[in-house]
Amino acid sequence: MANRKTPELSLDGMKVSVIRSARKTVGLEIKPNGQVLLRSPLAMTEAQMRNFLNEKKDWLEKHLQIVRQKQEERAEVPMQPRLTETDIRALADKALAELPPRVAYYAKIIGVTYGRITIRNQTSRWGSCSSKGNLNFNCLLMLAPPEIADYTIVHELCHRKEMNHSPAFWALVDSVMPDYKDKIKWINEHGGEIMRRMCG
Repeated sequence: MANRKTPELSLDGMKVSVIRSARKTVGLEIKPNGQVLLRSPLAMTEAQMRNFLNEKKDWLEKHLQIVRQKQEERAEVPMQPRLTETDIRALADKALAELPPRVAYYAKIIGVTYGRITIRNQTSRWGSCSSKGNLNFNCLLMLAPPEIADYTIVHELCHRKEMNHSPAFWALVDSVMPDYKDKIKWINEHGGEIMRRMCG
């Protein structure tokens, strides 16, 4: 059965969106924008949900405060100027010079081959790998720390063995880059700022 949303619950004025699905456990998620999601089994009653929320009230308040602090910190950071066409071309040229050698380096470690490498300017993806092994990378990687580009390369090359995001895929990424979760955290916290420079 597909996921289906139920009306929001409220906990001391805090709105909680409920998503029911065919799962066995109940979980909480706080989105970067502060939205609170409660993911529940189909059979869970509203009373059980409220009891669960009351039990997790302290956890919710603590982590919502962390989210608010991050939002305030982001608001204080001045908006970076929009990239010009000249800026984008320069970033693409730099990426074309710097990324292929890194791809070759990590491909040997992972033990995979690959096809064509293309540099793009995108506002939603850092990289991709086609079923034929062709790799695409965002020129905006040149505005991120070098280790973020390395993570993106490793991520896409691992798709040459696992064209999915299964546990086996993440285990492969971990075997090459054990601190990959730190890279994902950086992207989640700062990637949007870089992407917005493409669209102003």
